[in-house]
Amino acid sequence: MARDRQQTEDFVSPVRRLLVGMLVLFMFATFLIWRIDNPRVERFRMMVIDAVVPNFDWAMSPVTGVMNLLSDFQSYQRLAQQNSDLRRELQDMKSWREAAIQLDQENARLRDLINVQLDPQLTRITGVVLADSGSPFRQSVLLNVGARDGILDGWPAMDGIGLVGRISGVGNETSRVILVTDTSSQIPVTIQPSGQRAILSGDNTINPLLQFIEDPDQVTPGDRIVTSGDGGVFPADLLVGQLARGTDGRPRARLSADLERIEFLRVLRSQPTARIEEAGALLAPLAAPVLPIAADQDGEVGVSEDGSDG
Repeated sequence: MARDRQQTEDFVSPVRRLLVGMLVLFMFATFLIWRIDNPRVERFRMMVIDAVVPNFDWAMSPVTGVMNLLSDFQSYQRLAQQNSDLRRELQDMKSWREAAIQLDQENARLRDLINVQLDPQLTRITGVVLADSGSPFRQSVLLNVGARDGILDGWPAMDGIGLVGRISGVGNETSRVILVTDTSSQIPVTIQPSGQRAILSGDNTINPLLQFIEDPDQVTPGDRIVTSGDGGVFPADLLVGQLARGTDGRPRARLSADLERIEFLRVLRSQPTARIEEAGALLAPLAAPVLPIAADQDGEVGVSEDGSDG
C-alpha cells in the first residue's frame, strides 16, 4: 500500500510541475502577444477574440440575467417613488384647488360688498363674522367690530346683497347682530311695486313671515321687499328679498342675503330718529301716560285739578 502511494506521488508530481510550467508559459506567451504592436499580431488577436468570446455567451447569461433583474428592480423602485411623489403632488394640488375656490368665493363676496349700491348718505363699517350662535332659539352672529369702531345698537347689517339683521349688543371690540330670522326681529317693510306695508317677522326659519299686509290681494310672489323706514330704526329702501308663498300658504320673504354662508357683514351708520331701549320698542311707540281718574263722594267722575270736568 505504501509502495503504491509512493509510486502515485512519483508520477503525479512531475505531471503537476509540467502542467504548471505549461500554464505559466501559455500566460506569458499570451501576455507577450497582447503587448506586441504588430499588424499581424493584431489580426491574430482579433481572430482569437472573434472565435472565443461568442462561445462564452452561455457562461455570461446567468450574470447578464442577474444584472437585468437588478436593473429592473431599481427601475421598479424609481417608478414606485415617482408614483408616490405624483400622488402627493396631486393631493397638494387638490388642497390648493380647494383653497383657490374658497378664495375666489370670498373675493366674489367682497366684490359684492364693494359694488352694492347704497344711499350716499349712509357710511359703513365692514366686519368679519367671528362666531354663529347656532341655536334653534337664537339667530345671531358675532362681529369683530364694536364700540371702539363707533358701532351703536340698532344699526342695520347687510351682506353683499341684502339685509341680514341689526346690531343688538355692543362690546368694546365686538358686537352681536340679531338676524332677521330671529323671533325677536320685527322689521317694517314695503312690498314693491304695489307699495303695500307689512311687518317682516322672524320665526327661526330661513324664510321669515310677512305679517299685517295692508291688502294681500295686491301682492304676488316675486314682488320686491325693501325696508320702509317706518319707526326711524332702519333706513328706507334696504333690500330684503322677494315675496314667496310658504308650504303653509302664508306669505314669506325669500331673503336676498345668504344667511348660511356669512363671513363678512357691512354695518350701516344710520341715524335713527328713535333710540332703541328694548326689543319691543322697535315697532310700537311708548304709550302716553294715562292720568288717574278720581271719583268724588257722590260717584261723579272727575279729572285732575286743571281738568274741565268736575
